[in-house]
Amino acid sequence: MATYLPKTGVISWLTTVDHKRIGILYAASAFFFLAFGGIEALLMRTQLLLPNMTFLSAEVYNGLVTMHGTTMIFLFLMPLIAAFFNFLIPLMIGAADVAYPRMNALSFWVFLFGGLLLNYSFIAGQVPQVGWFAYANLTSKVFTPDHSVDFWILGIQVVGLASLISSINFFVTIVNMRCKGMSLLKMPIFIWASLVTQILLFLSLPVITVALIMIATDRTFGTGFFDPGVGGSVVMWQHLFWIFGHPEVYILILPAMGMVSEIIPVFSRKPLFGYPVMVYSVSAIGFLGFAVWAHHMFTTGLGAWATAFFSFATMLIAVPTGVKIFNWIGTMWGGQIRFTTANLFAISFVCMFTIGGLSGIMHASPPIDYHQHDTYFVVAHFHYVLYGGAVMGIFGGVYYWFPKFFGRMLSECLGKWQFWLYMIGFNMTFFPMHFLGLQGMPRRNFTYAPDQGWELWNVVSSLGAYITAMGGLVFLVNVIYAFWKGKRAPADPWDGRTLEWSLTSPPPEYNFAVAPEVSQVDDWWYKKYKPVSSSGSGQLEKVEDPPYQPDVEDPSSIHLPNQSFWPIVLAMGITVIASAFFFPVSGLYVAGTGILITLIASYGWSYETP
Repeated sequence: MATYLPKTGVISWLTTVDHKRIGILYAASAFFFLAFGGIEALLMRTQLLLPNMTFLSAEVYNGLVTMHGTTMIFLFLMPLIAAFFNFLIPLMIGAADVAYPRMNALSFWVFLFGGLLLNYSFIAGQVPQVGWFAYANLTSKVFTPDHSVDFWILGIQVVGLASLISSINFFVTIVNMRCKGMSLLKMPIFIWASLVTQILLFLSLPVITVALIMIATDRTFGTGFFDPGVGGSVVMWQHLFWIFGHPEVYILILPAMGMVSEIIPVFSRKPLFGYPVMVYSVSAIGFLGFAVWAHHMFTTGLGAWATAFFSFATMLIAVPTGVKIFNWIGTMWGGQIRFTTANLFAISFVCMFTIGGLSGIMHASPPIDYHQHDTYFVVAHFHYVLYGGAVMGIFGGVYYWFPKFFGRMLSECLGKWQFWLYMIGFNMTFFPMHFLGLQGMPRRNFTYAPDQGWELWNVVSSLGAYITAMGGLVFLVNVIYAFWKGKRAPADPWDGRTLEWSLTSPPPEYNFAVAPEVSQVDDWWYKKYKPVSSSGSGQLEKVEDPPYQPDVEDPSSIHLPNQSFWPIVLAMGITVIASAFFFPVSGLYVAGTGILITLIASYGWSYETP
């Protein structure tokens, strides 16, 4: 049995298997990569500020386009969502930890090393220039003879392995480790969104894994999967990529939907409207997410029947999404709404995601899609979904759960400054892109002529990007201030509804001293409030002494998993194996070194006391 000891210092973070610390590591890494992705975006918008700018060359611009999209999706949004999964899932279901603590640590270190491997392409001077979608035949040796595509392939493979490991871990945790009384239809909506997201992950990630292996073998061994000259097909890559790529959109948006579904009821002082329907909607979105991938491919000549099917499926997926929007509005309707920073971000999610969803439905019509395909209209659409949707919703989650993560309150004043800078800057940046797209401006072009009529909206868009960056700096100041002079957070600062608010802020390492038991949705709310018996009106009154989790006199009596060096060592071994592709002469030696490290780590892991 492990002995509980205070764990402090750098070594404790390198060897931690505590799901809360791993969540914090994921969050810190995600915001680190956000800085990279944001700088890349600002450089691109500076290049497009005026016609015929020479601030960036075409090659540098193409590299920034590729790395910006890849960074924001794989190295910012996915790990930031994983941070919330790590920290909140065990707390919200009343569990002591995740199912596999050391695998959880492994997933983080694999992600971090994969992200660093991908960005090492900047240091090597071989930045991939094929877009975040890496369409064949741009990835072939003929068009990209250097190692830039190899950096992209192997970086994504390593990062994808981390996501696959964590998805299985969280799925098992949710299915097997819920506290007594928490049936599936008593789980918080965030947990439902998390569960469906894990299913999407472990069904879609193997597809992109296989597709990346096919690119690698085409480049290394000349197999020709995507070479029409030897019987391959470039369109096959698009099918494989978008079978992963479109569920990926819901992998990013469903957790944000879950966060918003927790925030809005708390700050409306009402239960979530239509909880069962919301559960069915989340499940339907996950199912239909695998039936719409080819709407990205209407211009490839799929044929009338395939085009008709995917057009119908794309329209159909709007139904469960629309249901959720009306349920959020129904939750707020008649509620005692508090416009905290978290709630402002949540409400903005509903508004911005609706705009992005409506423009997405437009692309369900093949004739409209033909006109707008590969123009800035598409850039506007997916940024309204992934920035106005996922990012704004997640920032609502940041402000809502930051006190639980760190035991400090973020400044509401600075938070609202960030919110309005983000809202103004975001809409200035991306709404004009609708007009640019309708005027025919192609995406991914690094410059444009002054006589094409695109100058005004590009100036507005670039200025909006700078304003958005100011909002990011305000957030950084807010976080620094919170750690320096921030108000200490009570256990339940927002009058929350779910189990994590019954714990101290931040929670103890062992989570729950006494295993919780629930009897209904939002059980913590109903433990704090009871009906006013005399009135019969259904009104509630506050319980004077709600049942917060008790302190433990002797924490060493609680079993906790041991810290371990082996996850980080194993992650190093996996990354060294992947990097062997960059050494044409000594690659076998590098691969052998990585395999040796992996075998040693696996052996040590197997015989270590958990």
